[in-house]
Amino acid sequence: MNIQNRIVSVDIFRGLTIVLMILVNNPGTWSHVYAPFLHAPWHGYTPTDLVFPFFLFIVGCSIVFAYQHKPVDATTYKKIAIRALKLIGLGLFLGAFTIHFPFFKDFENIRFPGVLQRIGVVFFFASILFINFNWKTLVGICAFLLIGYWLLMGFVPVNGMAPTFERAPNNLANYLDVLVFGTHSYKADYDPEGLLSTLPSIASALLGIFTGLILRSKRAKKEILLIGMGFLMLVVGYVWGLFFPINKALWSSSFVMVTAGWANIILGLIYYFSDVKGIKFGSIFKYAGANAIVLYFLSSFISKIMGLVKVDGDTSLKGWLFNTVYVQDFLAMETSSLLYGLSLVSIYVFLGYILYRKNIFIKV
Repeated sequence: MNIQNRIVSVDIFRGLTIVLMILVNNPGTWSHVYAPFLHAPWHGYTPTDLVFPFFLFIVGCSIVFAYQHKPVDATTYKKIAIRALKLIGLGLFLGAFTIHFPFFKDFENIRFPGVLQRIGVVFFFASILFINFNWKTLVGICAFLLIGYWLLMGFVPVNGMAPTFERAPNNLANYLDVLVFGTHSYKADYDPEGLLSTLPSIASALLGIFTGLILRSKRAKKEILLIGMGFLMLVVGYVWGLFFPINKALWSSSFVMVTAGWANIILGLIYYFSDVKGIKFGSIFKYAGANAIVLYFLSSFISKIMGLVKVDGDTSLKGWLFNTVYVQDFLAMETSSLLYGLSLVSIYVFLGYILYRKNIFIKV
């Protein structure tokens, strides 16, 4: 895609999200991380918990720009399916890869769900829904997914026990993850990118689609509508949270509304300053956002290698680099850990800048 055809505010938002994804996934040490850069233990949310739903939201927004005028035919379906399979394949590769021959973990130790897998699945279903239904029908589907998920989680007994939203065997989402994935999950008792919670994650992308439709429309004062929608979603999400707690691991319906609310507010502000007022800012995020998936995959893959390669007994290359360069007597360990992550982010932002300036946009 030509640089002039990029949507600046969408690229900035996407880039901000991918930069934060890289940052929160790459502290110098997980033993010393400032609280805002950690996920909430279970219920509630931190700034870090906003990052992944923001990305699914902007995936939905981007679907509008990519497929609004595409014909609904076999070619379009094929393109959607191929892209989804690429994302899922990259995610499975990351989960299975090891540096030792034959370079893949034993089958029973491979995690099936994951971040890229969820992006692929959500992209597939959100795209198919978008090209086949008008926005009013999509609103109904979105409501059905969120309300239906709440009813399943809150009212369906599990193994004869009353359902719960806690991390327990009678949590329906956790129960299904253990039943379906077994040892192929993130944890023995649940997976944050699990099977049932994929349903509300599709709703996160659908809410992004609605925002994309607004951005593509000819209506005036789009930023006011986006920000107003955002505050309304926050109210709905917090009220819903009284009955279905805000929870990233479960991707609860209240969590979907709250995160989409913040996404609309932030994107609305970026749109106002960058597209309405024409103020040039956030270029580093724009560069990263133009090749977001590529940068995320590279950061995850290289960080995994650095964690697996041993340079001094049981010390990994990452651990050696962190302890040698970043751990200093005059710095708190949390600060050293954050500086390590920021250093990695700067490398990938610079790579994004090079790709952007060379007009290279790699579509995965």
